[in-house]
Amino acid sequence: QVQLDESGGGLVQAGGSLRLSCAASGRAFVWATMAWFRQAPGKERGIVAAVSWSGRETYYADSVKGRFTIARDNAKNTVYLQMNSLGPEDTAVYYCAADPRNNYYRNDYSYWGQGTQVTVSS
Repeated sequence: QVQLDESGGGLVQAGGSLRLSCAASGRAFVWATMAWFRQAPGKERGIVAAVSWSGRETYYADSVKGRFTIARDNAKNTVYLQMNSLGPEDTAVYYCAADPRNNYYRNDYSYWGQGTQVTVSS
């Protein structure tokens, strides 16, 4: 079985920062690519950032480039999303996801966490 547990969400003022964490357990092969997605009110879920197994390859949505950083610590089975310069447009439920396909940056990941709410006040 595979389980992804997010933490670190909450309420933050515009311009502030949050660090999300996702602890993974289960079969290691499904962690080849790990990613963060988000779903904002009235919008479809979309990818925010993704990282390959090695950590050397990353993907970022245009809207978060330069503000968000994804990283993983395979020894701890954890992926992180550091979010800086947050604005109200970043308010969403953030989901951790994993997929056995490496360097995979599309939306149809195989495994998903339950999500954590991030709210940015103006």
